[in-house]
Amino acid sequence: SRYLIYAVFLKSQQEEMDSNPMVSSLLNKLANYTNLTQGVVEHEADEDSKRKEIKVPRMGTFIGVYLPCLQNILGVILFLRLTWIVGTAGVLESFIIVFMCCACTMLTAISMSAIATNGVVPAGGSYYMISRSLGPEFGGAVGLCFYLGTTFAGAMYILGTIEILLTYISPSAAIFKAEEVGEETEAMLNNMRVYGTCIIILMAIVVFVGVKYVNKLALVFLAFCWFEVIICLLGNRTLSKRSFDVCAKFTESDNETRTTTLWHLFCDSSSLNATCDDYFSLNNVTEIQGIPGVMSGVLIDNLWSTYSEKGSIVEKKGQPSVAGSEDTKMGGLPYVFTDIMTYFTMLVGIYFPSVTGIMAGSNRSGDLKDAQKSIPTGTILAISTTSFILIDLSCIVLFGACIEGVILRDKFGEAVNGNLVVGTLAWPSPWVIVIGSFFSTCGAGLQSLTGAPRLLQAIARDGIVPFIQVFGHGKANGEPTWALLLTAGICEIGILIASLDSVAPILSMFFLMCYMFVNLACAVQTLLRTPNWRPRFKYYHWTLSFLGMSLCLALMFICSWYYALIAMLIAGCIYKYIEYRGAEKEWGDGIRGLSLNAARYALLRVEDGPPHTKNWRPQLLVLLNLDSEQLVKHPRLLSFTSQLKAGKGLTIVGSVLQGIYLDKCTETQKAEENVKALMGVEKTKGFCQIVVSPNYRDGISYLIQSAGLGGMKHNTVLMAWPQSWKQTENRFSWKNFVDTVRETTAAQQALLVAKNIDLFPTNQERFMEGNIDVWWIVHDGGMLMLLPFLLRQHKVWRKCKMRIFTVAQMDDNSIQMKKDLQMFLYHLRLNAEVEVVEMVCYFSLRTMSFKAKITLPCHNARVSLNGFVK
Repeated sequence: SRYLIYAVFLKSQQEEMDSNPMVSSLLNKLANYTNLTQGVVEHEADEDSKRKEIKVPRMGTFIGVYLPCLQNILGVILFLRLTWIVGTAGVLESFIIVFMCCACTMLTAISMSAIATNGVVPAGGSYYMISRSLGPEFGGAVGLCFYLGTTFAGAMYILGTIEILLTYISPSAAIFKAEEVGEETEAMLNNMRVYGTCIIILMAIVVFVGVKYVNKLALVFLAFCWFEVIICLLGNRTLSKRSFDVCAKFTESDNETRTTTLWHLFCDSSSLNATCDDYFSLNNVTEIQGIPGVMSGVLIDNLWSTYSEKGSIVEKKGQPSVAGSEDTKMGGLPYVFTDIMTYFTMLVGIYFPSVTGIMAGSNRSGDLKDAQKSIPTGTILAISTTSFILIDLSCIVLFGACIEGVILRDKFGEAVNGNLVVGTLAWPSPWVIVIGSFFSTCGAGLQSLTGAPRLLQAIARDGIVPFIQVFGHGKANGEPTWALLLTAGICEIGILIASLDSVAPILSMFFLMCYMFVNLACAVQTLLRTPNWRPRFKYYHWTLSFLGMSLCLALMFICSWYYALIAMLIAGCIYKYIEYRGAEKEWGDGIRGLSLNAARYALLRVEDGPPHTKNWRPQLLVLLNLDSEQLVKHPRLLSFTSQLKAGKGLTIVGSVLQGIYLDKCTETQKAEENVKALMGVEKTKGFCQIVVSPNYRDGISYLIQSAGLGGMKHNTVLMAWPQSWKQTENRFSWKNFVDTVRETTAAQQALLVAKNIDLFPTNQERFMEGNIDVWWIVHDGGMLMLLPFLLRQHKVWRKCKMRIFTVAQMDDNSIQMKKDLQMFLYHLRLNAEVEVVEMVCYFSLRTMSFKAKITLPCHNARVSLNGFVK
């Protein structure tokens, strides 16, 4: 047997021919599906109709993804800091640092590959993946943070370029010179600021010319980079030689002993009888092999960490020496000093930017021929290549096994005449390493300045962050001109910091936050099992994504807990801003699906039993009257609702239209839009439900019976007192009112009727004094006590006092009644004045099951509310 499911859409034949395209036309559009985001389509719709199609360069996997990722990973940290990290942290801890960072990026790349192959990836890359998976709020917040991280990465690469230029290539090119001892660091920072600004301008011009020229330059830069990795496996000497050339105290020449330049640095004269530094006098000057080789056993010495305080002298472990006075550690002497205090977590923050190039390809997804194929292949291949080079080939084990520890801990190559540590091993000249690292860092900076503006342009074109929409525009060929200017300005902030070691942890936070949410997006989509989640990349699992997310979060706090909190605060502020401005984008994101699942689970839990008395609060069904234009007659009823509820609990705003639903569809939609708009103005948080019924009484009955879902149902009905209730031509006549009371009573619900509702205060009014009077006639379980308490939580009624009036019969003890009522209020934890009104004559209540009256005379406003409780 065969089972068929028919999906039937009822529509007139003329409408179908007018609105639906031919099958061939539909298939052609699907095959040539646009690679623009929803926001881009909305933003560019008018412009695309006015201008002709412009050919944009499209790149493949190697040029568009593999090359940018590889160049960002094999960048400034590898050449300038990795040997120092190995020497400071030791081989074992350095291996742990590199393994954690590489594992984090590999797990993130797997999650990113799954998201990238689940549909078309347009311009925006990682931002597009996060926003379409977690919603516009998360996407905008994390996208902007990732943009800041990419921009600061450009600043880091530029600072590395300047450090290579002024430290290793041409120290004489420095504009600012140190005039006194100890001013070298400040002079270097000022030089970095000046040269950095100039390089940013040059790079911005190159990027402005076009992305294809950046790619051509990148090929040249990476060629240097590749040869460097092969020859960067060795090192050189141990003693500082910036200020002298002979590593000895004195020399023998023609049977004559002569003092050297080193002697002059530690002694007050060139005489052999001169007064010298104690440590210099007590110890001999010796030369040791800086690169003893793998078989020397230096690996054992370099296994363990050697952390130090700022200003400490770099010393060789196990070398015999005689201690001198403390003055030997003062500045001015040719020692190699540590410029910063070192510890494990700080080194993690400095090293992590070395592996943050995995998003370089996805950021340029709009320029790729096939982003779904190129992003997974290029990114995972680049990570695999660099991880193999960084861990298995050289940079950890071989550096520690071949190079002396004091050379590794010499950050700026002071012991090798101010040369790059690994540059002294280069063949045929040290300039191969120096020039190659210079061009490599230049290329990485260009890649960052190319990707960051495109990321900002994609966010701006989506329109979820209003104040950056101007950066969505660019040149006729799509180049993000305005975004490039802003990127260069933010990059200048990183240049003004002027310290590579200070900038690296900042961008690590932003990158880690982005990676964390990429993993979260993949995990959420996988666990929800939404029908649209069908990635072509199959080698993923939600446990890997969750592990990657946890590792990213751990690394954030390992690197710097205060930077992590600041980054989260920035992302939180952007999230709340987007939420406040109301990003009206429906992208079918995973957070919405997660919310639906959580709501379903909560409703099933609430359905298990009735709410406890402690959790009881009025869950309101507000009945509104609409005029002929489908506008609300009594807007103050919603004002009173928001004051009574203060955004807590359930609020259902309902109304009834008389007629048949097929004839009233348009009016129903218009009425619902008007009610929701008024709810937004009055800040009433709840749901709107419009019912169409042949008569008004049945419609009210339907609302009372069916409003709500599961355990989230109303227990109180709020309505306005009928106007002109004596006039029979009024549709809300006394009969409808009485029927509503009876329906509410039959449903075992409370009924609140607001009389003279149009005189009630608005949400903008403030009562500075006054009383809320409760006329308590019959014990109702405390509901009439609860209503004024809830009102006083709102700022309109906050300064009003609460008074309780009760009625005593002739045979009642009014004094005892007052004491009992005060005790009852004490147990309810309510503060109110108690007044007992004695009745002189007998008054029968046989005609009323229960009626209690509250008067609210506050600041010239006198409002009454009748509450009926079964």
